[in-house]
Amino acid sequence: MTASRQEAMDHAGRILQRYQRSVQRFDDAVGRSLGLNMADMRCLDCLSEGPHSAGEIADATGLRPAATTALIDRLTVRGLVRRTPSPDDRRRVLVELTEEGQTRVWEAYGPMVEEGAVVFGDLSADDIIALSSVLERMTELTERHRARVEHPGGRAARSTRTPAGDGSLE
Repeated sequence: MTASRQEAMDHAGRILQRYQRSVQRFDDAVGRSLGLNMADMRCLDCLSEGPHSAGEIADATGLRPAATTALIDRLTVRGLVRRTPSPDDRRRVLVELTEEGQTRVWEAYGPMVEEGAVVFGDLSADDIIALSSVLERMTELTERHRARVEHPGGRAARSTRTPAGDGSLE
């Protein structure tokens, strides 16, 4: 017996919610183990992709500029990040993970990354591409709805469909 498309979508939705909660709990546990708050963790996550400006960190963490400066100062004192001149524009300062910061992030997340590679080992390249596409679209969807919640009445809020999906504006 095969599940209907709706049953399959409902099941996938429940799995995605469970996965999201699991990731949040893991990130919370990592933050507690490192003595970091959620904004600190978001900053380290942002910087794990490479150096960023304070403005980019503010966007990633949802903090105002003054709070972002305090966050960078706090992580600098702990030896996890450092300010460095931009190679492209000497007026611009970038923030990057220090070796210590990279080590601490990898100690926390590395084992899961390595084990995750094993999970993907059974998937074909086409399966991985399809999964990546779905996750990219889900991320875009989540970002649109984050903007809707953060900026009620903005463009994102006006384009949201009703739960019935009839296209009427909320």
